[in-house]
Amino acid sequence: MSHIYSIYFAGDLFNHKDLVGNLLLSEAIEKESAGRYVCVVPQHLEQSTSRSVDIRNNDLSEVVKADLILVNFDGTELDSGTVIEFLFAKALDIPAVILRSDFRSAGDQERGDPWNLMCSGYPRTRTVTLNAMTWYQEAWNEGGGTSAVLARFYQKLSKTINAEFELVLKENSLIDSEQMLQNVYEWALRFPGNGFSDLFSEEELRTLLENKKNKNSV
Repeated sequence: MSHIYSIYFAGDLFNHKDLVGNLLLSEAIEKESAGRYVCVVPQHLEQSTSRSVDIRNNDLSEVVKADLILVNFDGTELDSGTVIEFLFAKALDIPAVILRSDFRSAGDQERGDPWNLMCSGYPRTRTVTLNAMTWYQEAWNEGGGTSAVLARFYQKLSKTINAEFELVLKENSLIDSEQMLQNVYEWALRFPGNGFSDLFSEEELRTLLENKKNKNSV
């Protein structure tokens, strides 16, 4: 039986380039995987209140429910909200793929990843680093207009990311017992505070963990 995996999109969503890029990439990932990977894009989530803690809780709850997380680490400084979502996912041992398409060098690693060293080295985490300008120019030079350029660019990018999803899913979980799994998730629901633990009933959490175990994502 082929499973369907939910992918949480962690990254910037503050301007038209972020929003449109997230949309195009999420749709390409779903298309190239023939629906195997279904993306949860925070910009599409309903934000029903103006309280920032409720928005935070809503996004973190989607991280808890996700089978995998895609983390956008573009920029000379990483977005702080994205870093929090990444580390929250790592605390739950959720398989992760980090994407950096920014060709600029950043961070404090001389021979490592082009971002802050505190965000590197975590288990069940793979990286995709590329020069987006080079990829874009290659797609542009083939011609055919905007739609064709975008299709070529995002088809290539989504195929690369999906291949990393497949590889990271094969890596062994750090959680080695039913009790540990239960403890880790129960703790994760408590530590954010501010009503976060109320978002999942015991039955909902039990069902969620059963689904994840059946898909070997935990």
